[in-house]
Order: sequence, then structure tokens, then C-alpha cells
Amino acid sequence: MRKFLTLLLLVVLAVGGWLAWALWLPVTPAGQKFVMLRPGYSTRRIAAELETAGVIRSRFAFILWHRLHRRQSLKAGEYLFEKTARMVEVNDRLVRGDIYVHTVVIPEGFTMFDIAQAIQDAGLGSSQDFLAVVQSDRDLISDLAPEAKSLEGFLFPNTYEFTRTQSMKDIAAIMVRQFRQVANQVGLTANGVLPDGLAPNLTLNGQVMDVQKVVTMASIIEKETAVPEERALVASVYYNRLARKIALQADPSVIYAEMLNGNYSGGLHHADMRFQSAYNTYAHPGLPPGPIGNPGRSALEAALHPAQTDYYYFVSDGNGHHRFSRSLEEHNQNVAKLRQAMQRK
Repeated sequence: MRKFLTLLLLVVLAVGGWLAWALWLPVTPAGQKFVMLRPGYSTRRIAAELETAGVIRSRFAFILWHRLHRRQSLKAGEYLFEKTARMVEVNDRLVRGDIYVHTVVIPEGFTMFDIAQAIQDAGLGSSQDFLAVVQSDRDLISDLAPEAKSLEGFLFPNTYEFTRTQSMKDIAAIMVRQFRQVANQVGLTANGVLPDGLAPNLTLNGQVMDVQKVVTMASIIEKETAVPEERALVASVYYNRLARKIALQADPSVIYAEMLNGNYSGGLHHADMRFQSAYNTYAHPGLPPGPIGNPGRSALEAALHPAQTDYYYFVSDGNGHHRFSRSLEEHNQNVAKLRQAMQRK
């Protein structure tokens, strides 16, 4: 009997020592270790992933600890392990859902192509997968822009935090939801949606506008100037040209036309102005069929509230701002001033 008790005591001590070793002895990962725990993973699978990554010492000890604390569910997600930690601390992180997030900065004016690349650069997935969603899941904005060919213009610029467990549609939907919030704040929509799924008719400078047209105008304004105080002036130029049925002749629309066609080389030439595309506002009068980028709040406000001017032209002054003019003669003089400024540089 004594031998049995002695053996039992040794076993208990051995198990206790093993648990102390597995549970309490800190583990230092070999550099940064990212572990993806997907929804539906069992405790066994989670423990195996952590052990393989060198984050815990024993999967069996992890499973045993978790079974002793059944009320603590483990959260799916991507986790970054780079600091020394005990297994119980690793378990606590999974219980809290202390997941790793990827920060994605979307500047104002980014096109869907730019956003797709930013998504890929952040390690969230393929740019092509994101573009496929943006170009097909138009149901996300069907109440706002029933004629839209893509989500372009409705992916609101912002700083986002995404996780790798979110799908591309989840990511796009978050950006669209942010657009709806801002659109409601600036008065473009009512409570983020449109009554009966129809766009309200807005008359701006004699032009009947709907949500898609306003966003399209805002996207051109966004691309034309980065100076907030100039945006209402730029808007006035384009609305004035629309009212007179003068071609908008917006260079960014030509660039976007070539981007859609996959042949934008990074610069514009005189021949590009004849490029055949509905988005080429040199070749086709009126607004392009959709946005040419994703405008921010300031550009949306400018498209909704243009300045009241008799300007029909504008050109860069060479210093980040623009000179506005009422006549072609005055515009040509401003162009000459720009060329002189560029020569001096």
C-alpha cells in the first residue's frame, strides 16, 4: 500500500511539475508570430496551431486548462505573438479576443484600384478579389445609385482597421456604410437612405442631379484640387459648363478612362484627349457615367453647394492653387502665366 501511495504521489508531482512547466513557464516566440484562428476551429485545432507556432509549450496542457474553464470561449481571429508570455496569458488573450488589426489608410480621391492595392498591401487579401467585389456587389448601393456600374465613389476615404477574418464584401460594406453616414450629415441623403429607393432630384445651377451625379461631380472636384477653399469654385466652373452644354474637359476623367482600360501610362498627352470612352469628358459632353474616384466630405459639400460665379475655366498657378477665369482669353493669359512660372523653376 505504501508503495502504491508513493507511486501515486510521484505521479501527482510529475503531472503537477509538467503543468507548471507548460502553464506558467514563459515562452518567447521566435520573432513575430501571426496565428490565424478561423471561426469554427475546435479547441484541439487552436491548441495545435499555437503549439506549431511556438507560442505555447504543450497543446495538451492548453486543452486541459481550457476544459477546466469551459465558460471562457475562445475568440476567432488573427493574433500576433511577439512578447514573452505564459500559456495562461495566451489563453486570456484568446478569451478577450485581443486580435490583430490591419490599419488601412484611404486618402480622399483614391480610386477603387488604389483602394484594392492598399487592401493587398495591408495583407488582407488579393487586390483582384477586392475589385471583383467592388465591381459586382452593387446591391450595397442599389437604393442610392441604382444605375451604378460599381461601388466607385461610395467607398468613403478614411482610416480603417480591418481583420483577416473579414471578407472582401465585409470590408467594402464598411466603407459604404461610412459613406452613408457622411452623405446623411451633409444632406445628400436622409437617414442614410433614399425614400422608396429613388434618388431625390436636386437642382443645382439649373442641373437636375441625383445622388450618383452629385458623387460623380464630387469625385471630379476631388481630383482637380486638394485645396478645400477652392472646391466650391471648381464646382461652379463645372456646373456653369454643364448649364451651357460645354464639355467639362476634366483631365482626371481621361486618366480614369485609361485606368479602366488598363493602359494608363502615368501621364497625359494630347492624343489621350481623343481616347474613346464615355468617361472622357473631352470627347463626350456632360458628366461621365459614374464617379472617377472616391470623394471626401469637403468635395461632396462643394458638389452640393457650389459657389455662385461666372467662371468657366481654371488652371494651376504652379504653386498648388488655381487661377479662375470668365473667358477663354483670360484663361489663355493664365495658362501663359503658368508656363512662365514653370520656366522659372
